[in-house]
Amino acid sequence: MFSAVFGSVEQGIIYAIMALGVYISFRVLDFPDLTVDGSFVTGAGVAATMIVLGYHPILATFVAVILGFLAGCMTGLLHTKGKINALLAGILMMIALYSINLRIMGLTSENSIGRPNIPLLNAETMFNQFQAFWSPLGIDAMINRFFGMLGVEYLPKTWGTLLVMMIIVLVIKLVVDWFLKTEVGLAIRATGDNKKMIRSLSANTDNLIIVGLGFSNALVAFSGALIAQYAKFADIGMGIGMIIIGLASVIIGEAIFGTKTIVRTTMAVIAGAIIYRIVLGLALRVDFLDTGDMKLITAVIVIVALILPQYFDKKREKNRKAKRHAERLLEYQQSLTKGGSKIAETHPD
Repeated sequence: MFSAVFGSVEQGIIYAIMALGVYISFRVLDFPDLTVDGSFVTGAGVAATMIVLGYHPILATFVAVILGFLAGCMTGLLHTKGKINALLAGILMMIALYSINLRIMGLTSENSIGRPNIPLLNAETMFNQFQAFWSPLGIDAMINRFFGMLGVEYLPKTWGTLLVMMIIVLVIKLVVDWFLKTEVGLAIRATGDNKKMIRSLSANTDNLIIVGLGFSNALVAFSGALIAQYAKFADIGMGIGMIIIGLASVIIGEAIFGTKTIVRTTMAVIAGAIIYRIVLGLALRVDFLDTGDMKLITAVIVIVALILPQYFDKKREKNRKAKRHAERLLEYQQSLTKGGSKIAETHPD
């Protein structure tokens, strides 16, 4: 149980970066960006390809982020300059990225133009390099000894991946918080709330949408690059349903932790991604469920995450109205009582 939860937390933290990207496009910009399914694979494919070709993993990850940014900008250009519907622009870019990703991964093959997957079993990744620094410190043995004393079994081999990802995600969260509070970030948020009003203030909403979508997909591609190095492979189908996973993380986080401030909301999105992976991991431990049921489980989680907040909101509203009605009824009865006593005083027997 502990090992399953630990693995889910590790993956959830990496997917949290993607969820932050989905939050920017869907919540901040109010843009239904389906490019995510393609740009996630772009990040994974570019990183895996460059690592196999001998480039440094950090450089490969950086290039993946840049290409993810460009993919998001292209979606923005199709919508703003090409006057294509937002949903359709995302779908078109997602379809185009499928072939582009095949071409990118095909650069590692001498016999074919496209390649559907790239294994990284013996390749040097960011996590391998960090592990080479982390292992000699002996921190893993200390942590495992502590949990062993508590009676926890099946402890992980290393805690280094979790630590480094927590640091990376925290830095990205702070960057997102800072960006959304800058002049450009505030303009992007305002564009998502009321595009016509911002345009009336002489702001270029087209450029704001393009930059916002580029930033969103850069985060998605970064997550894809990290997942490829974490899982030791990149596959052309690993982005299928990624937008649903991102939305599930955003919805779950917002429903549990709220959205009063930007700082709180971004933390809620990160926590939502971790909770989603934990729920998914625990669900797969049920005997009659299989790994092939992951998409079904994801759909059920999203449906529950969408319905439950509405149910609880309606219940709270109903209770609030009932309480208000009871207070008014009490005030009315008190006024009648006071009125009756005054009448009795003015007309004594």
